[in-house]
Amino acid sequence: MLPAEMAGGVSAARAANLEASGEALDKFVKRVDAVLRDLETSAGNPTRVGAQTIRSTSLSAGADGIFPEADGLYMQYNRVHRELTSLSKILHLQIEATAIAVQGAHWGFDNLEEELRQRFYAIQGQVKDIQDGKQHINDGRTGMKA
Repeated sequence: MLPAEMAGGVSAARAANLEASGEALDKFVKRVDAVLRDLETSAGNPTRVGAQTIRSTSLSAGADGIFPEADGLYMQYNRVHRELTSLSKILHLQIEATAIAVQGAHWGFDNLEEELRQRFYAIQGQVKDIQDGKQHINDGRTGMKA
């Protein structure tokens, strides 16, 4: 048998716990915005991560030497680099989306500016594209619009 709140909704006590005060949400938005600003200026910025590449000749013995291990290392470096760049981009987008979602929770999503609502949905699409491998990771779209 399911508890009453699971069968027919949320109990009054749980609903009270889910309510967030405007002050708490404002504080949380400021913290999320600060994290996003820190990410923008850090080495973890998607653009900076994407720019940290190496050339295959950096690992090889040159045109005369055959060094298959260097080719393997280069391939693995590029694979890991692509994954880190993707992770950095997704993290950046998710933090931006969280900031918008918190504002929506505070004022109501329908009360947000149309630009913020569109940005929220655009972020969801970008994350899906990155995860599906359809979007080039180094496209430079990293601006915060909150």
